[in-house]
Amino acid sequence: MTAIVLPPTRRYLVRFDPKRVPHMFTDVLVIGGGIAGVRAALAIDPSQETVVVTKDSLAESNSAYAQGGIAGVLDPLDEFAAHTADTLAAGKGLCDEAVVASVVEEAPERIHELIAYGAEFDKAADGEVALTREGGHSANRIAHALGDATGWEVMRAMREQLARRQNTQVWPETFLIDLLTHDGECRGALVWNPRHGKTFVWAKSTILCTGGAGQIYRETTNPEIATADGHAAAFRAGAELRDMEFMQFHPTVLYIAGGARHLISEAVRGEGAYLRNVRGERFMGDYSPQLELAPRDEVSRAITAEMARTNHPCVYLDLTHVDAAHVRKRFPNIAKVCAEFGLDITSDKIPVRPGAHYMIGGLTVDRGGATTVPSLWAAGESTSTGLHGANRLASNSLLEGLVYGLRCGRAASDHALSIPDRFAMPPLSSFPKETPEPSLRALDLDDVRRSLTSLMWRSVGIRRDAAGLADAETQIAFWEHYVGVREFAVPDGWELQNMLLVSRLMTAAAAKRTESRGVHFREDHPDADDPPQSHVRLAAV
Repeated sequence: MTAIVLPPTRRYLVRFDPKRVPHMFTDVLVIGGGIAGVRAALAIDPSQETVVVTKDSLAESNSAYAQGGIAGVLDPLDEFAAHTADTLAAGKGLCDEAVVASVVEEAPERIHELIAYGAEFDKAADGEVALTREGGHSANRIAHALGDATGWEVMRAMREQLARRQNTQVWPETFLIDLLTHDGECRGALVWNPRHGKTFVWAKSTILCTGGAGQIYRETTNPEIATADGHAAAFRAGAELRDMEFMQFHPTVLYIAGGARHLISEAVRGEGAYLRNVRGERFMGDYSPQLELAPRDEVSRAITAEMARTNHPCVYLDLTHVDAAHVRKRFPNIAKVCAEFGLDITSDKIPVRPGAHYMIGGLTVDRGGATTVPSLWAAGESTSTGLHGANRLASNSLLEGLVYGLRCGRAASDHALSIPDRFAMPPLSSFPKETPEPSLRALDLDDVRRSLTSLMWRSVGIRRDAAGLADAETQIAFWEHYVGVREFAVPDGWELQNMLLVSRLMTAAAAKRTESRGVHFREDHPDADDPPQSHVRLAAV
């Protein structure tokens, strides 16, 4: 075990007087409205009052933007052992084999549960769920919906189920400022929304499902809400985080100057697309015997190398050799997005480059989703479960959210049921009276944020080295010195403080791992150690 102690700049981002802030009491608080959060809420006993807090609308989450699908052994010719082996191979020696096996074996049940909820997966000619293959998989086992909009369809069905639950309130457009703790135990959260300002939500059990951290990078597939708020709040509350050096970069993000970065699903390569450089050369054969279907870390590094070798800002996906009718049916949303820029994906090559996609690291949790802080559970992209290791296998993320969301919901519900309804807030003396430094000058938060995302892309991105990581640590510490101590009244400031803290954690973890493994590639340590270096764990105290 490699442990790093990095105290946060402050415990709470805002000062508060509990006598002046409204209080809300509930049995279970779920923070996050993606696939993990909604599945957790659906698992709460109907006798328990549940509040689901989501940063934007319930329809806005990383889960909703997932294109490819959900991995699961649904084909009689496929085997759990094969799915497990593929996951372990992609994870490059850092997966927890028991966790992998348990999640893989639960996958068919969770997918059939979604079908029972009303999710319409694409069907094959025989009426069974259509399955495709993605990078790193040895069989066709990816169930998909609406061609290339699986996340949207799955979340639609799950939201409809949630709406039927009378015991559940959903608070949209509500920002998590901080988790509340007393005597080392999580007691709920301090949240904010533009209508009511700050609110204390006291809960017997709290489940954190706040998603990813892609917005820390200049190039990302993630929506604007993915600013690592849960990672940061949990760290300030004393939770252990691990594997924060492992940010997965998706190899193929639509790259058009002036346009938003859109994910081009790995399923495009699964259906036969080639990767070509600006000279028209199909290059993956020079980097992997699996060609375009190599694991994501290998494809991302290959693309980066080709961009450098050809001095060109992107490479190209080529579907021109695949049946055009099939391409349009299979990828209607990708076709629509590309058409907005005058590209026909059946006849034009699609410009792509890597972008930050999935945060593998996060809160350390056990098999039931319990964190190192009592009464706090976590699921989804904000966690490190042991499923992904050093590199997530394609389409295992929605699966993980379903499995661990269910486990967290059940465990948190059981815990809440065991506690009598004697609701009360902790004594006022448990809240520190912080005095941030006065803000003498206004800050251009957008300028700091752009500088941070560029720094992270440049120095803590796909390729790293000791000098770049040291420079990043120095610069982030400087920004935190004058940004972290200020008190803001709106999410823009809190997001930036969270991004700075999590960037510091990621950079420290990347500097500590002096080997290359999975998505973490050190140019100054290009080889993987045998055995692997242990998990890098980070704690505030």
